[in-house]
Amino acid sequence: MKIITKDNPISIEELKEIASILNNLVKAVVDVEKEIMAVDAELHSDEEEALIKKGSKQENLWGINLYPKEAKENFIEFDSMINLKPSWGNLSRGIDSPSIREKIKEIVNKLVKNG
Repeated sequence: MKIITKDNPISIEELKEIASILNNLVKAVVDVEKEIMAVDAELHSDEEEALIKKGSKQENLWGINLYPKEAKENFIEFDSMINLKPSWGNLSRGIDSPSIREKIKEIVNKLVKNG
């Protein structure tokens, strides 16, 4: 598993390599407060646990799937069991808040190098 930060971004080619092993997708968990993400684990919950051990708060962690071979509009899928957070107002596996979805897109765009 890799923890991706602005000082340690990941390339789209690295994501494609990971995706080739995991059915053409990469599971990722994004910390919207620290603007970091974990990738390259079989389960979102494993990535969530790793980020919590590094000091992230669970309410700031959101699970996504990345499809590095897809066009930009289909690159990010907001779907994970860890997104079920009724006590924080998220009642689905998706991410109900448009502002959180936009924040995640911004973070992913900063952390993934296109080339």
